[in-house]
Amino acid sequence: MNLISAELLKLRTTSLWWIFALLLVPLYGVALAFNWLAARAIGAFGPEAERISFSSFSVERIVGNLYTSGQFGGVLLVLLLSAILVTNEFFHLTATATFLTTPRRELVVLAKMVVSVLIAVLVWLFTTALNLVLAPVALTSAVGDTHLGESYVWQAIGLNLLVHVLWALVGVGCGVLIRSQIGATITLTVLYVVGTQILTAVFALLANLVDDSILKMRIIIPTLASDLLVSGPQSADDLPRWVGAAVLLAYAALAGALGTLITRQRDIA
Repeated sequence: MNLISAELLKLRTTSLWWIFALLLVPLYGVALAFNWLAARAIGAFGPEAERISFSSFSVERIVGNLYTSGQFGGVLLVLLLSAILVTNEFFHLTATATFLTTPRRELVVLAKMVVSVLIAVLVWLFTTALNLVLAPVALTSAVGDTHLGESYVWQAIGLNLLVHVLWALVGVGCGVLIRSQIGATITLTVLYVVGTQILTAVFALLANLVDDSILKMRIIIPTLASDLLVSGPQSADDLPRWVGAAVLLAYAALAGALGTLITRQRDIA
């Protein structure tokens, strides 16, 4: 508990947490507006909308996206802040003192993971609270129904929490692997935002050149695994939700294990 309290104190005494909190608001607003417009597009289909399935414009997918608005930006901020919890030690030259105080370095990494999970939960709570207020308004105006009675809505909300937590653990592991604060921030941002588009295009190209079955392997892209976990299959050929969870769990476990191992063996000074 002392280590966790120390990590929370380090976080509270820097300006990063409120800067990230301020960034979360406009990112959430953009996501909500986009999903609101998508809901209005579904509303244009009228009664036929319920028959649309396995499509990026399916009712279930649009409603699920609306109740999980802010996931893309929220997860990005959680990822970056979790990595910065580690890189801050090297940026401010406090790593040596931290590990001299706590020789068992894996305990320090574990404490940072706990704090990163707490951050992920808070971000999820913030966006979910707003979604439970604003999404019903958007859906009522678009399709005349809040869909709050549907089980898939609560499933998406719950799985969205799991996505935030797993990305937080990935962030801590990446922070250990990339000790430079600027380097980690830029690398993770580019990979998260741009890398998804590039890798998706690569898989599509390989599917056209080699075999269509290769397209299923795109689930190894972490952001697409998140999307599958929360929104479900987008086509009849897509893999089930649990595969997305397995992929994210694998990334989180790998990043955490490598991060802990490297921290134990690396010369900090």
